[in-house]
Parts: sequence; structure tokens; C-alpha cells
Amino acid sequence: MLIGFDTPTRGPLVSPDNIARIAVEGEAMGYDYCTVSDHVVIPTEIHARYPYAETGEFPQMGRGNWYEQLVCASFLAAKTSRLRFVTSVIVVPHRPAVLAAKMLATVDLLSKGRLIVGCGAGWLQEEIEALGAPPFAERGAVTDEYLAAFRELWTAEAPRFEGRYVKFSDIVFAPKPAQKPHPPLWIGGESPPALRRVAKLGNGWYPIGTNPQHPLDTLARLRAGMERMRKLVADAGRDPASVAMAYRVHRYGSAAEPRTAEGERRLFSGSPSEIAEDLRTIRELGVAAIDFGFSAATVEATLDNMKRFRQEVTALL
Repeated sequence: MLIGFDTPTRGPLVSPDNIARIAVEGEAMGYDYCTVSDHVVIPTEIHARYPYAETGEFPQMGRGNWYEQLVCASFLAAKTSRLRFVTSVIVVPHRPAVLAAKMLATVDLLSKGRLIVGCGAGWLQEEIEALGAPPFAERGAVTDEYLAAFRELWTAEAPRFEGRYVKFSDIVFAPKPAQKPHPPLWIGGESPPALRRVAKLGNGWYPIGTNPQHPLDTLARLRAGMERMRKLVADAGRDPASVAMAYRVHRYGSAAEPRTAEGERRLFSGSPSEIAEDLRTIRELGVAAIDFGFSAATVEATLDNMKRFRQEVTALL
């Protein structure tokens, strides 16, 4: 099972030296991948509901500096040699399809095949509107079509596409990504439309456990979610074993609420030994990759969190 960490490409720790140090030292500690997040602009007034908080409020720490996701991934790739990079997640409607496909292919080439494309349809209506993207209400259909266009551009010698939002033909798209047939597409989101996207287009499912509308924060809930996903993949005529399972953890240990409202124990709450047991259990379920939010107020505190996790949790696996 791959284990990753978040790279603070936003907020008070954002600087070239800080993010490079975290990526380089994370690689040296033995982590498998790091995540980079995607916002281009943050509206001063947000009326859209943030899906990963009970209140629907976007976190205050998310309202400051943000680096552009794919430029940041390229920068970090140049500082490392083994570490993989997961876009967590790229909001697919943010960028025109052909341009985004080119940028992603370039990151994969520059990193020598170390890119995983975590992708989603987005939730922040005001941001999507500011970027001049297709209508927010159509973002699901836009995402599906853009992902299909990515695959055409990445794999076809003479790419051609005729859709509602994307049209191209008579073009040369070269070079192709380093990974063949293309970088893995991990589909983010926990809703029924996200699961249908996994079944149709994904190489992996990449949910966050703490969506209050679609929680996957207990062993029973995660197991049921994985069963739903695998059934949809099979119903789509694909082999469920061909779709990887990844998982994102925002809070763990003492920072995580230990029990749900129904009294069930939350995954990754409690002691290091309990967290290690959770990792062993979900690995047996088929989870292939998991990443944790280690960011703290300082770089030193962030690195201490990462070191402690390696020493107290992963050492028990």
C-alpha cells in the first residue's frame, strides 16, 4: 500500500523553499507520494457549500495564498527523483481540455512517469464562473467529456474528438505522456455521480472519508462504499480488479473524533497502534494508496508529524 502526504501549496507555509524541503524530506523518509491541491482563485464571497465540513463553510486557511497546481507539481518533480505526485484533485472544468491534457502530459514527462491524476468536477461555483469555464450546473458532463478527450489526446496517433464541450481534429499532440497508456485517472468524490464516473472512466476511486453527506469514515461505511463501486464497475462491463482504491484522510489520531453519532469508531482515530491496525485492515480490503494531512503551523512541525507517523505507525505494518 502506497502512503502519501499533503504538500502545503496554500496558506502561510507557501514558499519555494518550504514546499521543496517538505517534498525532499518526505521522499527521504520513505513516503511514496505527495499531493498537490487545485484552486486558481478564491472568491471573496463564497455561497457554494463546501462538501467536507458539517457547516458547509470553506476553511479560513484556504483563503490565502495558493500556488497553481500543475506548475507546483513540475517544480517539486525537479527537486525529487522517486516521489510520485497526485493532483488532489484537479478540478477538471478549470482548464480547457486540450490545454489541461498537454499540461498533465508535460508534468508526467518531466517527472519521468511519476504523475497520478486525481480528478473531480469541483464544488466552488464562484471560482468556476470566474475562470470562464462552462456552466457550473453542467460540470459533471463537462468533466466526463474532458476526461474522455484527455484519453484520446494521450493515446491516439491522430486524435479526433467531437463532443458538446470539446472538438478537435487534424492536430498533432506530441509527445505523449511517459506512462502508457496514460497517467492513472483517480476519480475523486463520494456522491453517486462520482461513483458512476469511476465506473465509466476511472483507473481508481479516490474519496475523502469525511464528507458528511456521503461518509466513509468507519470500516463498515468504507467497505460498503467499495462494494458499491465495484458493482458499478462490473455493471459497466469492466473488471473491478482493474480499478484501484485510494483514500484521503484529513484528520487522524487525537485530531479525529473517535466516534460517529451512531457510536461507531472512526477510522484512523486513537493511538498509533490503532491507526496501524486500521491500515492493515483496509489494505486487506484492497485499498492500494492512502494519504494523510500532516500540515502544521511551521515546516518543522509538519516534518515532525511526518517523521512521527513513520516511526510510530508505519513501522508497525
